Amino acid sequence: MAQKKKAPSRASTSKAESTKVTRITAKDTAPKQKKTKTSVKPTSTKKSAPKTTDKPAKKTAEQKRSFLGAIGDYFKGSWAELRQVRWPNRRTTWSLTLAVLVFTAFFVLLVTLLDYLFQMLFERILG
Repeated sequence: MAQKKKAPSRASTSKAESTKVTRITAKDTAPKQKKTKTSVKPTSTKKSAPKTTDKPAKKTAEQKRSFLGAIGDYFKGSWAELRQVRWPNRRTTWSLTLAVLVFTAFFVLLVTLLDYLFQMLFERILG
């Protein structure tokens, strides 16, 4: 049997042609900054050596306080997140509590029944 091929409609072809897909890929590095050409040249070409200090850096008051500050920031952030939570109302809380209790009772009954059946099976096999 010969099958008829359906000719594409104009609306579908024009829509497919006008749709442009852009692929975005993740990169591990930050984009490089473009170098701009300047007509002014630097006056000195002398490179300065990097400064190094042999003395250990003294801890500032901010660094000493950083542990306590981090704990404070943690609690501030936690409080801000708790304020964004949409808490359930009383009716929803009770219905969810009832659902948990019903499922718990069901599984307690199931495990008890299976325990009883296995006990009877082993008693018949062993003696």
